[in-house]
This record gives sequence, C-alpha cells and structure tokens, in this order.
Amino acid sequence: MTFKTIAALGASAAALAFAAPAMAQQTPAANAAPAAKADMHAPQMTFGTWGFDPAALDKTVDPGDDFFAYANDKWLAANPLPPQFSRYGSFNYLGEKSTSDVKKLIDDLVAKNPATLTADEKRIVDAYKSYNDTAAIDAAGLAPAQPYLAKIKGAGTLAELATLWGETGYPSPVGGFVSVDAKEPTRYSVYVGSGGLGLPDRDYYLDETEKGKGIQSKYRDYVAYLLGQGGYADAAGMAQKVYDFEDQIARKVQWDRATRRNRDLTYNRLTPEELAALSPSFPMAALLASSKLADTDRYIVSDLPPSAERAKELGLDEATLAKIGGGTPAMLALIESTPVETLQAWMVKNFLNSNAAILGSDLDAKNFAFYGTTLSGTPQQRERWKRATSETEGLLGELVGASYVQRYFPAENKAAMVDLVKNLRKAMAISIQENDWMSPATKKEAIAKLDAFDPKIGYRDELETYPGLTIVSGNPLANRMAAGQWAYNDMLSKLGGPIDRTEWGMLPQTVNAYYNSTKNEIVFPAGILQQPFFGQSADPAVNYGGIGAVIGHEMGHGFDDQGSKSDGTGMLRNWWTDADRAAFDKLGDALVKQYGEFCPLDDGKTCVNGRLTLGENIGDVGGLSLAYRAYKLSLNGKEDKVIDGLTGDQRFFLAWAQVWRSQQREDSARQRLRTDPHSPEEYRTNGAVRQMDAWYKAFNVTPDDALYLPPEQRVKIW
Repeated sequence: MTFKTIAALGASAAALAFAAPAMAQQTPAANAAPAAKADMHAPQMTFGTWGFDPAALDKTVDPGDDFFAYANDKWLAANPLPPQFSRYGSFNYLGEKSTSDVKKLIDDLVAKNPATLTADEKRIVDAYKSYNDTAAIDAAGLAPAQPYLAKIKGAGTLAELATLWGETGYPSPVGGFVSVDAKEPTRYSVYVGSGGLGLPDRDYYLDETEKGKGIQSKYRDYVAYLLGQGGYADAAGMAQKVYDFEDQIARKVQWDRATRRNRDLTYNRLTPEELAALSPSFPMAALLASSKLADTDRYIVSDLPPSAERAKELGLDEATLAKIGGGTPAMLALIESTPVETLQAWMVKNFLNSNAAILGSDLDAKNFAFYGTTLSGTPQQRERWKRATSETEGLLGELVGASYVQRYFPAENKAAMVDLVKNLRKAMAISIQENDWMSPATKKEAIAKLDAFDPKIGYRDELETYPGLTIVSGNPLANRMAAGQWAYNDMLSKLGGPIDRTEWGMLPQTVNAYYNSTKNEIVFPAGILQQPFFGQSADPAVNYGGIGAVIGHEMGHGFDDQGSKSDGTGMLRNWWTDADRAAFDKLGDALVKQYGEFCPLDDGKTCVNGRLTLGENIGDVGGLSLAYRAYKLSLNGKEDKVIDGLTGDQRFFLAWAQVWRSQQREDSARQRLRTDPHSPEEYRTNGAVRQMDAWYKAFNVTPDDALYLPPEQRVKIW
C-alpha cells in the first residue's frame, strides 16, 4: 500500500516499467558485481568485470533472429522462475536487493533499545512489527474491521453512501483527487472519474472463452467468500449481484484502455454546476463536501464521452468511438439504479479485499489464491518480512528513504548521472535539429521544451517526515487508515496553493523512473542507479546502453504520442504544425503495426496491443537511439576499444538487452497483454534494436534473419 507513488501524479506521468504486485519497486549498489547479495531465495545476477558477463551469451542463437534470447537465454535457463514470482528479471533482482537493504535498516532499529529510539525511528519499528506480527493479526481476526463494516452497512441511503465515499479508506466507485491542471500547470485542480472493477480490466468481464468464464466463476466464488466473512447470510446470492454491478461497469461505463491514453479526450473541464448536471438526482454535493473537494471553480472529468462536435474536433473515428463507454455520467446513472444493499456489499467486498493481508491469514491466503495464483499463476505468496518492509515504505516511505540514501547511494553516482543527462540532452538537441520530418517552427518549440526539462536524480532535497502521522503498535489497519488520511490531507493542502516542484512521485529506493508531462520533469530515483543500469566501474558503453537508454526513454516520453501534447511549461496545448503532427503520427502508426505483430500466445492469436503500448515503444525506440548518439559523442570521434572480443557498439546493445532480462508465467503474460502499456520485455529489446542501423552492422544482421527490417521500414523518430 503506497500513498506517494506514480499513481499520485495522475495520467500525465509515464513510468519506465510497470510495477506489478510481483515486481518490487526498489534496489542495489553500483559496482562491477553486486556489492551485497539480494535475498538468496531469488536468482542472483553478476555482471563480469565491465558490466556484462560474456559467458551469458547464448552462441546457439543468431542475434539477428532473437537478440533478447542471444543475450539472456543462458541466464534464464539457469535460473528458473522462483515460486514467489509471476515474473522475474533485472527489475526484480534490484527490487529484491532494495527490499533486503531496507530490511537491514529496519533490523538495526528493531535491535536498538526501545528507550533510545527517536520518535521517527519508533514509527518505523511500530509500522514494520505491526504488519509482521501475524499471530496478533490472526488473534484479532476481523475485529479491527468491524467498525468500518458497520459504518458501511449503516449507510442506508444513497446520500449516506455518497458521504461515506468521500471519507478516506472507504471504497468508492466514483471520486476525485487533486493534481496539477494539465491545461493550466501553474495551478492545482480537482480531477473526477470512476472505477469500480474487481478484476484487472473490463476485458475480463467481456471474455467469453472457457478460460475467461473460469476466471469469472472463481472471482464470484472469492467475492462470496469475502461477503460471507462480512456477515452476509446469502453470500453467494449477494456476490452475484455485486458481480452484475461490476459487469455493468465493464460493459456500459469503462473505456477501452488504449483510448484512455488520449490526453485530449480525458481533459474535460466543467464548472461545479455542469458537474452536478451530469446527474441532477445523484447526491454529488454530499460526495464533494465529504471529500472536501467542493470549494473549487472547476472539475476535470477524465471519462466524459465526447459530443459529436468534440469527437469531430479530435478526429475520432468510429472504431475509437465504439471503445468509449458512458464514463462518469453512466456510472452515476448506474449507481442510482442499483439497490443500496448491493452498493453496500460492493463496499464490504472491496474493504475486506484491499485489507486482506492485515485481517487474518485465511483472508490473506484467499486473496493471494485468486489475485496471485488464478490471475497471475504465482504458486507461492511473497515472504511476510518482504511484504512488511514494503508496507512500512508505503506508510513512511520517504522517512525510510532518508536512511536508505545515506547508507546506499554514493554521491558520485549522482554526479555521474548529471553528466549522463547533459550528454543525452545534447544528443536530443542534435536529433531534433537533424530529423527530416519536422519543420523549423516545430523544431523551435521542441528545443524550448527540451531546454525546460527538469531532471531530478537520486532523491529530493527535503524528504517527507510525515508530521502529525501517528503510527501505533499492534494495529496495522489503524496505521493504514491514518497514513491514508495523512496523505489525503497533504494532497488537499495543495488546492489553491503554488505548484510544489520539489515533490516526487517515487521513493528514493524505487527501481524505476518516470516523466511527468505537467511539470516537464524526468525523475531517476537512487534505486535504479545501480547495475545492470549503471555502475561506477562499468564500461561506458554499458552505462550508455543501460541507464543512458533509460534517460533517453524518459526524455522521449516528453515527445511521445501523448507527452508531446504538452509544451515546455507543462501546458496541454498543440504546439505542432498539422503537417508535422501527421508525419509524427505516421511514424507512430508504423510502430503500432510492428509491435502488433509480436504474438506470443495462442499460436499467434494473442498479440501485443500496439496502440496501448505506443507511448512506451516510442520511449524505447527513441531512448535507445538517443543513448547511442550520446555514447558516440562521448568518444569524441574515436573508436572505442574492444573488450573480450566485443566492440563498443556490441557492448552497448548487449547492455540494453540485459536491462530487460526477464521471464514470466503465462497467466501473468496474459494479464499484462491486456493491461500493461509496456510491451513484454523480449519485444522491448528486439523491437527497439531492429530500428537501428548500427545494430545491424554490429551483429552482421542480414535479410535472412527474423528481426531484419528493410531500411525504409525502420522507424527513426529521435
């Protein structure tokens, strides 16, 4: 449970990697080999003497047929997927290391004399021990939840339910949050939208296959179990009603995931009166008053279906319009037509489900059996101490992060990153000026945006101390509710105030990176600044192919199909000429087609969604190209040395492939193909390198190779 995460940045942020529950988001140290071992239950990685171990190369694979396999298959074959993971790769390796590193910090505090702990240290210890004490949690059972369940069941009218939906900690099918206004990035505004599904995506409800129906049946069984725990006599009957409510959300309310990426379509500014008019009989005033979101002059509705005039203005075709559900207006109507008893049961189900880990081992096991095993194929629950560490970070993440960076983040790592970012910016400036599809007027705007990029490296200067957040010993549910309330109040405090440009959407120990379009910032937490991404003693070619490509990826998000809709100030506006945008969209469409031809499942019938993954694919293709240009600039016109028989170019591309080293279970792959805006790792590797002429030359790739693309089909954007 993380309160200050990428999600808090809203739809304007794009992260490097999708953070699934089985993929921890945190990190190790930057030497040629790991400075300290990650948890020994998880596979280890070594990086040789210069950043990539040549012994890992699978010489039985032609790099031109499958570059990902050439670089990674030997390691994957030697390291079977551990039972606690739905997938495992470089990000997980660093995530496990980060979790172990943070655990050491916590262990040091736990070992101290309690009387000597500072107030902040005691909060960390109490948070960790409360979550980790399963005996006490089992003894308490559902008792800690009963006051909340009673309040849900006691809300006997829609107005009373709407009031409850505005309180933190209570599930709500519709609600709002405060974020930077995408069209006026000097102020905060209230964003409003709807949700409500218990399955990962609306497609799960629409799936008519045997497998799909099996998942639906198991989900209904799980909902019935939760409602039985919640005190319902006819739990199965009520579970069916809750499922039917969600099924209607999937069919009539929610939008196609790829369509929801369209930032022009999801920005709909309404006055308070216009918001109320979406459903005059819905108790919107009660919801907003309870949420403390009533005192504002505007609401940005993210899922408002466009009028015919608006659809024409946005150039939406019939196929796109067919994927747009009724959005918030339809949700309000659906809620009004749904019996209060069903809405109460939906809330009970969600409250117990979201807090299953701290309401008893049986509930926790049932939750994992469905979400971990049925949906993702993971056989075994993650160790409790790791989950306790993550919980502590969720409650007090930056407080923990302050100790983390002090112990594990060398100052020289930040200095090296500053230089790398400078080189990547220089490379992008050259790329913008040299590209042949953009006019001088648009190039000028693009350079202005690049110049305005705000890079953030390692951690923010003033890490949060969570003043006023009380953590108690022995009550993990109370701690969650308190942390949720603190985070919500912190968010509310921004409304009406100046933009906080020091705020981060990730913790220092997170293994990830992101671009935030409304602040035009690229952010690289300390956690990712380690091998295989970056090593102080690693070969520069490897660092450019690793963290250099990550920097390029995040910079590229500022110029992908959606990030490019904001200017250098973060304002959502069209700064392109029509001809330039058309040329750019043509390049993007080519990538959509190429990635849509990667079909890993069901004999080629289940494929990557090239439209959903377009932004990340542009980030990968452009980021790798920019990193390669920056690498060449760093050589000052000289040829790089050969190491272990590998040229600098070969080492650069191998570093890229090593970053995406990963394997996963089939059920996890199916879920990600439906929900993840990132392509699977093997296609992130292969899809990017095949666009670059230098890769063909480095590995002697010919038209006889499977990944070969004729030069005219290679997509060159940045």
